[in-house]
Amino acid sequence: MAPRRPLFEHALHPTLPPPPDDPVVVTGLGMTTPQGGDAPSSWTALLAGESGAVALPWAQALPVRIGAPLRADPVAALDRVEARRWDRCQQIAVIAAREAWADAGAPDVPAERFGVVIGTGLGGGGTLVAQHERLKELGPDRVSPFAVTMLMPNGPAAAVSLALGARAGAHAPTSACASGAEAIALGLSMLRAGRADIVVAGGAEACLGELSLSTFARMGALSRRNDTPTRASRPFDAARDGFVMAEGAAALVLEKASHARSRGARPYATLAGAGLSADAHDMTAPAPDGQVRALQEALRTARLNPHDVTHVNAHAPGTRVGDRVEASAILAAVGPHPLLTATKSATGHCIGGAGAVEAAFTALTIHHGVIPPTLNLTDPDPEVKLEIVADAARRAHVTAALSNSFGFGGHNVVLAFTKP
Repeated sequence: MAPRRPLFEHALHPTLPPPPDDPVVVTGLGMTTPQGGDAPSSWTALLAGESGAVALPWAQALPVRIGAPLRADPVAALDRVEARRWDRCQQIAVIAAREAWADAGAPDVPAERFGVVIGTGLGGGGTLVAQHERLKELGPDRVSPFAVTMLMPNGPAAAVSLALGARAGAHAPTSACASGAEAIALGLSMLRAGRADIVVAGGAEACLGELSLSTFARMGALSRRNDTPTRASRPFDAARDGFVMAEGAAALVLEKASHARSRGARPYATLAGAGLSADAHDMTAPAPDGQVRALQEALRTARLNPHDVTHVNAHAPGTRVGDRVEASAILAAVGPHPLLTATKSATGHCIGGAGAVEAAFTALTIHHGVIPPTLNLTDPDPEVKLEIVADAARRAHVTAALSNSFGFGGHNVVLAFTKP
């Protein structure tokens, strides 16, 4: 008889490098979301089951008339020059990064050892639309001289680098709805490669407008529950009909544990690993095997067995196909035991900021031992064979958790967090 294969073969593979002696930890968090203008208010509202979805007064002529805008006006947190020269996406990236930096204790680090990675999906799309309208109405001489730097996708990363004085690198992954998570994975790589001593990583998106709503609606991705916006985002529910488009940004301060100890910083969680894969399957439809590979790679790089995982913050946008594919991938790669939540049920889908917002929520889940609820799960999809935390937040001892992000184009990113 052939010898029995181990439950998780990768964990015993002899070619794997040994676990890092100096793991990467999360020492600062910053957010601005439809739930609140900072991380504490966003977390409190999330645990209370507050939805950020509202009827949009300016969208009443559109087929989809709901969305989840920011709770706090970013302009109020910036000086006049910053507000004028930065696109809204850049503004919220800087607001989240500054909060995270202050939360981490504003570390004293040489600029050449300080890196930034901020992802976005649509970037300065709002600026592009507004400036094109200005060109048509007023002529080329009235286009903003700041338009190029406001609309470029690397603008949020550049703005954060400038605002905080980071010179080890300012990277800007653009991988649709996985952008924020990919930025955090790249930040982990920078630290493990010795390119920086500290990294601010995250994602931002603020492109909630007539064109973006119309285009996502045209492809059938958005919920059309216009009369009940707070009930529209329904991940894993049998009656789900698409996501609610949202704005939001989050940033995490990452550093080696030894660096954090040397300055007396307290970590929220350890960023233990990350898994990335590409589907090469379809521009919008997910491929289950691609998600499975990303989940397995996150476990492998985090030195986790599937049974170690207590919790998964699911990507779960509330689309008919997407939620089922993800659930089957989790079942195949991890098993039926983790407690799931889908925080997009409350925040809506922050597109390029979603992965960072959900990573921050996952770190807070580990830190506080509380899993946020999944809203609007009144009739669970019978094809989803997993336990989902619904109705109310649940106390749990979470020792290891995964945060999933999957983007159009077949971009798959899974982040693995553990208790520090």
